[in-house]
Amino acid sequence: MSDNLPTTSTSRRDDDGGAPSPATHDGTITESTSEDAPKKPKPWLKRLSLTTWIFIALILGVLAGLALQGAPDIADTYIKPFGTIFLNLIKMIVVPLVLFSIIAGVVSLDDVKKVGAIGGKTILFYLVTTGFAVTLGLIFANVMNVGAGYVMDTQDLSYEATDPPSFIDTIVNIFPSNFFQPMADATMLQVIVIAVVFGFGMIAAGKKAKPVIDICNALSDVCIAIMRGIILVAPFGVFGLICPVIANNGIDVLRPLLWLIVVAYVAMICQIALVYSGIIKVFARMSPLKFLKGEMPVMGFAFASASSVGTLPINMECTEKMGVSKEVTSFVLPLGATINMDGTAIYQGVCAIFIAQVFGIDLTVGQQLTIVMTAVLASIGTAGVPGSGMIMLAMVLQSVGLPVEGVALVAGVDRILDMMRTTVNVTGDAAVATCVDAMQKRAAARKAKKAAA
Repeated sequence: MSDNLPTTSTSRRDDDGGAPSPATHDGTITESTSEDAPKKPKPWLKRLSLTTWIFIALILGVLAGLALQGAPDIADTYIKPFGTIFLNLIKMIVVPLVLFSIIAGVVSLDDVKKVGAIGGKTILFYLVTTGFAVTLGLIFANVMNVGAGYVMDTQDLSYEATDPPSFIDTIVNIFPSNFFQPMADATMLQVIVIAVVFGFGMIAAGKKAKPVIDICNALSDVCIAIMRGIILVAPFGVFGLICPVIANNGIDVLRPLLWLIVVAYVAMICQIALVYSGIIKVFARMSPLKFLKGEMPVMGFAFASASSVGTLPINMECTEKMGVSKEVTSFVLPLGATINMDGTAIYQGVCAIFIAQVFGIDLTVGQQLTIVMTAVLASIGTAGVPGSGMIMLAMVLQSVGLPVEGVALVAGVDRILDMMRTTVNVTGDAAVATCVDAMQKRAAARKAKKAAA
């Protein structure tokens, strides 16, 4: 019916059965006056975004930590539990979220070849970005002379290195022998393998697996709903996590190794500004500023928590808001939280040069290339938990004959470095997920266009 027909009635009832709306003298229906009335503005507290609240909590946590430097026990006893509880809630939901999200993602692809294509691109991106990361770390450490002029008594240093698993053992340990143990221990790489295997099994079972698929999809939605609820209290968690760190470490601990921290932070910021922004621009064809703005809540929480796995739910939420498909985020991000450790690779490169210079050892170009290769391969076996970089640093030092005792030099500021390297790790995960998703969508569009031709 034409829109130009005259209106014959003088009033109408709203779709929900409400009161009739008034009509003007010429028969044109107007909206209810209640809708025309100006809406009461929200209180300023509710107008602030979650990102803003997280950064406010971060700043307040730093200020509170500085104020409590003389009494760090207060921060540990009364403030730290809030951060611990929040991190525990995040870790509680991570395993079921990853398990059911990846199963749902694999099943939604409905094709083993698609899973292989996404997995192949993801691992390649992760290896390349890690290679860039450790190279940047070595370049900045050499150019900025990270250990020059540093005077410290190294005679009493001691550090007992944990023997890293061999390459074959690492491969074998990826595949679990028990269904429940990896979930109890939060061994994320094994959880991912379980999810992928069960997803393939459901695809192979066909229609018979439909009830199980429906259950997995429903459980995935439930986990996401729980995750969103937990994220709402993220500012309290961030405050509780950062305040005790500042209260316990303070300025006095940072001052002797300040140049090391500066060099490492500069290299890590360049990894985000150059490498991640570059691949986002080239492969995802997205504005780097848009990407970084969308990642701000993730970066803030990662900096406070220093846990890649703990940040995973927030990262999934933010990347999906930026348009990345759930099937990609549910596969790429959990994998990245386990094997993609770009920030840790930068840390290893900078610290290796620092330790070499402190001990008066000149590293050849060949030895530095060995550091690059060792750090890239070691990143696959690095767990996404606080402090894991220390073990991998010992492994890198051993690979080029540097004294492992040098790890004790940087142990005092490891937490400060861990905060920034975790931020780089999770940002890299999101950058790769965004690129892989964009490439998959373009490939699907080309395939559809070819089929239609």
